[in-house]
Amino acid sequence: MSSKRRKVNLDYLNIINNKYKRNSSADQLIKDSIASKEGVIGLNGALMVDTGEFSGRIPKDKFIVDEDDSSENIWWGNINQKISEQNFDYLLDKVVATYNELDNDFYVFDGFAGDDKDNSLNVRIVTKKAWQSLFVNNMFIRPKKGELDSFSPDFTIINAYDVKEQDWEEYGLNSENFIVFNLKKKIAIIGGTEYSGEMKKGIFSVMHYYLPLRDVLSMHCSANVSKDLSESTLFFGLSGTGKTTLSTNANRPLIGDDEHGWSDNGVFNFEGGCYAKAINLDSNKEPEIYNAIQHGTLLENVVYDLETKEVDFDDNAKSDNSRICYPIHFIENSLGSQGLPSAGPHPNAVIFLTCDAYGIMPPVSRLNAHQAMYHFISGYTAKMAGTETGVVNPVATFSPCYGGPFLTLHPLVYAKLLQEKLAKHDVPIYLVNTGWSGSSATSSSKRIDLKLTKHIIDLITDGKLDFTDSVKDKFFNFDIPLNLEGLDNDFLIPHQGWNNLEEYYKTGNMLTALFNKNFTKFNISDSDILNAGPKTA
Repeated sequence: MSSKRRKVNLDYLNIINNKYKRNSSADQLIKDSIASKEGVIGLNGALMVDTGEFSGRIPKDKFIVDEDDSSENIWWGNINQKISEQNFDYLLDKVVATYNELDNDFYVFDGFAGDDKDNSLNVRIVTKKAWQSLFVNNMFIRPKKGELDSFSPDFTIINAYDVKEQDWEEYGLNSENFIVFNLKKKIAIIGGTEYSGEMKKGIFSVMHYYLPLRDVLSMHCSANVSKDLSESTLFFGLSGTGKTTLSTNANRPLIGDDEHGWSDNGVFNFEGGCYAKAINLDSNKEPEIYNAIQHGTLLENVVYDLETKEVDFDDNAKSDNSRICYPIHFIENSLGSQGLPSAGPHPNAVIFLTCDAYGIMPPVSRLNAHQAMYHFISGYTAKMAGTETGVVNPVATFSPCYGGPFLTLHPLVYAKLLQEKLAKHDVPIYLVNTGWSGSSATSSSKRIDLKLTKHIIDLITDGKLDFTDSVKDKFFNFDIPLNLEGLDNDFLIPHQGWNNLEEYYKTGNMLTALFNKNFTKFNISDSDILNAGPKTA
């Protein structure tokens, strides 16, 4: 038996059942999935599966054990809900019992989170289904030859999707489903949901706890690097802001598309794969993602013809959150595809992306240090949503640090780390509005042309964004550059594009009020940060 397949001791989990496969190849996991009728082979040889009742995370069912080692550090609230050690132990025993009763094989994946030798987490994921092990094999960093010989897990997730707790109220839960983290025991358990993203984001939450305590910034962002590997750029932004699209650049290899760390060594990807949205995927608009669909790729909750297996990416009958999971080396222009670590140098630019449907924020601006902290903590974008009467209005969305659901510490902890690293490495920070400017989305105007936004990004990454001539934004006090090549000043300065200035000021003051109201929940007393927020005009 090779070292890769060698059995390991699971006694620390009280799992005594020895019928498992460790670090099976993607080929073997696909064969096992087909044999167990977990999924079918479809587009370009990809494995297609459905995740049952849940096709997205269930944040109301996520808990962290309230114990002495970590309790004082946790940002308790709706994101991180408390559960007792006793209730965790009960649920863990229940989960483990189902593994010990299995007659068929289950799966153990040992690998890594964090492509940085000094800041990597050894992760072990135990699953009942082969396709779930394929998911983690794709998403986490796969071990190289010999790395499993003395492998010892730093954190373990046990996935028991088929276990529910009927007496959930008695055990401090919000439903029969549960995702519970015990940072003291370094074990998490998943019950009642088959959605694989819980495993990915579970480890992300764990990294969000451990790394900042070591002065390493954990970030929900994408990152790319210059061809000569000398300069990297970070892209923060909520869903719909263009984070994936704008970080995918033919002239700049991709470091990663979602989860990263910033250490003294530079920027590094937490993952070994990508988990891209599949809904409305167009091979012409997103060829990199489409071309990543091949043998070894996992398609989740996509609609397909039962006979021909042809996929309809525009059909959301199963979910609006259908997904594509593949190793990062399936992306042609990535460091992973070149056989390089998914890591880069300290960034030469940090970009906050927002899709401002109110049309108030400038297309591009530069932030000072305190503004960077304020807007990082705010994590703003705005999206369009239909009201009951059918009228479409912008809806402001705030998610601290552009990744609120995954934070384990107070947002100020991450913001201070960001400020320290920006200052230490003299990194400029920009805010790029990919939404509307010069009018709101409720008018007849269109969203800012993607070509213009890409031009702005190129100016930033090439170090050609000149602020010699600039003005201050009327609400946010950002520096707005003027006289840029290929960009009209009327486009760059929001209020100059508005036909109705009264409506501009009314909308801007309303957005300012939303920012200020949102910020009160963080209980931050630092006057420099508070004064960096928007002001009424």
